[in-house]
Amino acid sequence: MIITLIGMPGAGKSSAGQKLASLLGYEFIDTDKLVIDGSGTGLQDIVNDLGDMALIRAEEQSILDLKLEDNCIIATGGSVVYSEKAMEFLKAKSVVVYLDVPFGTIVMRLSNIATRGVVGLKEKGLHGLYEERTVLYRAFADHIIEVGRKDKVVDVTKKIMEEVLPESDAGIDVNAG
Repeated sequence: MIITLIGMPGAGKSSAGQKLASLLGYEFIDTDKLVIDGSGTGLQDIVNDLGDMALIRAEEQSILDLKLEDNCIIATGGSVVYSEKAMEFLKAKSVVVYLDVPFGTIVMRLSNIATRGVVGLKEKGLHGLYEERTVLYRAFADHIIEVGRKDKVVDVTKKIMEEVLPESDAGIDVNAG
């Protein structure tokens, strides 16, 4: 099984993805890291130097270049939903899970928002992006995981496992590792 996590910056995609991959013995792929490794620079540098579309294209290409095999967890950048090609690829190859985090929680988690390389932030602001992207995340998701303000990584991981994994994998102890 391949699971792709989508959601806003600060939703916990990488943290939950790493935990889930560790518990299941799956490979973990972070598309932000692929973009950084491929470009040799940070996400914010791409946005500053080349613009939002350059980051969207870089993420799209990093996803389309993936040679996906079974048993992996993919954590995407928050702007992945701006690329229909990338989302069609991910939907064809994986189960897409949207981590739906309340706006207030996103704000609390993003103390470094100005340096994260967030596409559209200057033009729309964080709330505008949240409103715009929520519609897209919901449209592309196979599963929506509601993440509460007090949910920890282990709680989110457990919710994903209960919602997405086949019954045969349900006995895994999420508190391990």
